[in-house]
Amino acid sequence: MSFLELRHVTKVYGDGSSEVRALDDVSLGVDRGGLVAVMGPSGSGKSTLLTIAGSLEEPSGGEVVIDGHSLSEMSHNDKARLRRRTIGYVFQDFNLLPGLTAAENVSLPLELDGTGARRARTAALEALERLGLVERAGHFPDQLSGGERQRVAIARAVVGERRLLLADEPSGALDSANSEAVMRMILAACKTGVAAMVVTHDAQLAAWADRVVFLRDGTVVDQTVPPPSAEALISSGPKP
Repeated sequence: MSFLELRHVTKVYGDGSSEVRALDDVSLGVDRGGLVAVMGPSGSGKSTLLTIAGSLEEPSGGEVVIDGHSLSEMSHNDKARLRRRTIGYVFQDFNLLPGLTAAENVSLPLELDGTGARRARTAALEALERLGLVERAGHFPDQLSGGERQRVAIARAVVGERRLLLADEPSGALDSANSEAVMRMILAACKTGVAAMVVTHDAQLAAWADRVVFLRDGTVVDQTVPPPSAEALISSGPKP
């Protein structure tokens, strides 16, 4: 069984003449240790797919199952606990808290889940170091560039013992070198058993994935196993 399963998921906004079908009978799974890239034109339903997969939004129909548990059978508190402990998110707008430093933003999910402040900070600094940002740990979001804020958001998503990583354009604000650093970090998480789903428009980034899912008008129109890029082979070695 896949760690994440979407079974015949549909999402409809509005009704009557204003109805918009953002997702239409979408089924896909992400295995433990697997990386799935989702591609498609603007408006194809990619971001909606991520928010529903992460329990941030309810589907109009179908079922989402995470680690064998159907989200439709979970209480509001259980879903909140699942998001806090199990799922790491990377949003297009980063969602960093402006009053916290980079290190504090990264350590916050761990502290909210009961990790001691010192241990959480150590984990946050390690995550920032892997993305070349440890020297910016004490800076606030408005003191960071867009690319730096993006990397802080990545570090926050993978810190701790998350088992599902959902990323919306994780390399959108980054140059090629930092994009590669982000993908190394995501692949490193996958090698520990994390299931990851990444929305991207970048074919080079998608080449790092085990499988690419193509969406159009809310429907899966194709799934393929991409040939690995030379960079992926050199940087990550053989996948488990």
